[in-house]
Amino acid sequence: MSEFGDAARGGLSPAQLENVLRDVGAARYHNRHPFHHQMTSGALSKGQMQAWALNRYAYQSVIPRKDAAIIMRSDDPAFRAEWRKRIEDHDGGDGWSGGIARWLKLATGLGLDAGMVKSEKFVLPGTRFAVGAYLSYCTNRTMLEAVASSLTELFSPVIIGERVPAMLAKYDYITADILAYFDKRPALASRDSDFALAYVMKHADNAEKQQSVIDALVFKCDVLWAMLDALAHAYGEKGNIPPGAFVPEAI
Repeated sequence: MSEFGDAARGGLSPAQLENVLRDVGAARYHNRHPFHHQMTSGALSKGQMQAWALNRYAYQSVIPRKDAAIIMRSDDPAFRAEWRKRIEDHDGGDGWSGGIARWLKLATGLGLDAGMVKSEKFVLPGTRFAVGAYLSYCTNRTMLEAVASSLTELFSPVIIGERVPAMLAKYDYITADILAYFDKRPALASRDSDFALAYVMKHADNAEKQQSVIDALVFKCDVLWAMLDALAHAYGEKGNIPPGAFVPEAI
């Protein structure tokens, strides 16, 4: 059992529940991962950066699908209207003018072929399983758990604030234009996490539900952590790249 596995015993006030959720992020969000620290210290090769962008695309591309699964389960038109903004943010008005397209621009700006990235054929098995687990979770668990799993967005502005300045300062082939995906994300993440947190505070009204949302956030942190674990294992010093996965020109 994790350190948060019994955090809601006896029931929590809304303020106490929010504190626990923020403690989960402080302890388990992936800005604590060694791969992230390597990135922000300037220690990654261009090949490792390409591998990160390629694998992260597989995560970005599934976000509208998991959000559609959440919308499908809601009978509240106001909730659906608010949550639909997330799909519009990632897909844009025509499917290719939103966040996913901006992430593709990041990947191609690092020298990757757009068709190869979009195919997702060369992502790591660990990435594929983590992303699939997240989509399955949001499809099959309770709606409250699915909403709570999105609360990693509470911490997204922190990691972006660490990542973007470091990438611009320490990698001479990275420009602000390449990183345009991140321009809008802090504001959008704050908007979305405020809504999701208010939903969780309203609907997690007993100890069992409170524990379920804590566990949901732990799960989502594990998904993001596992993706960086897979990158570190495949593209680290030992070079354990699985068969069929992306092979950089230089690691």
